[in-house]
Amino acid sequence: MEEVLQKLTNLQYIDNRLDEIKQLQGDLPEEIEDIETDIYRHETRIEKLKEEKQELQVEADNLEVDIQEAEQKVEKYEDQQMSVRNNREYDALTKEIETQQQTIENAESRLEEIEKRQAVIEEELEQEEEELDKTRKLHEEKQEELDNLKEKTQEEEEELLKKREKVEEELDDRYLKSYKRLRNGLNNGMAVVAMEKGAAQGMMLPPQSQVEVRRKNKIVIDENSGRIVVDPSFFEDAEEELA
Repeated sequence: MEEVLQKLTNLQYIDNRLDEIKQLQGDLPEEIEDIETDIYRHETRIEKLKEEKQELQVEADNLEVDIQEAEQKVEKYEDQQMSVRNNREYDALTKEIETQQQTIENAESRLEEIEKRQAVIEEELEQEEEELDKTRKLHEEKQEELDNLKEKTQEEEEELLKKREKVEEELDDRYLKSYKRLRNGLNNGMAVVAMEKGAAQGMMLPPQSQVEVRRKNKIVIDENSGRIVVDPSFFEDAEEELA
């Protein structure tokens, strides 16, 4: 049983260090994800603005053509009015001229609207592109910061993971499952803790439990927290073996 307790402690020692390495990265991974979301949002907004700008330009070009055609028709109808034979024909041409003039007026009004919207789009595009540039630079800075942290700890992390895998292979499956269940159910991931001055995580153990921990011949569970409590010497041996 002493060997099992040592392996459980070794596993906890390794996981403690892996947790410390993860804590060194802090909120950087989440920050980077948020920044990437902002980059996507800006890129999407820029793409939509450019599409709208292009659609408005196509519409404006079509309206210019419509105006030219309408002006040509007005000119043609006015020429025809000079040679009509009766009032009925004259009135019909007048109505056609008014229709084309209304087409010109509507087109010119829409062109003014398009021009105003295009000006707003240009401003919005400039703002979005500036924000996108800033966000990309921030992303580069944060990613570089995270990469530097990973580089500093990568070798140690890889070595710890290898050692962890080895300990898991050597540990009986039922003890490994119990350890994982405990670790996953605790906020700080401390499934195995050392007894310090008769206490575990600040909570005093019953005298009988203290004696059993010192004997190192059975798994002792803290009634308050559900954690496995071991003699401090197990963590000392773990540090000597794994540090």
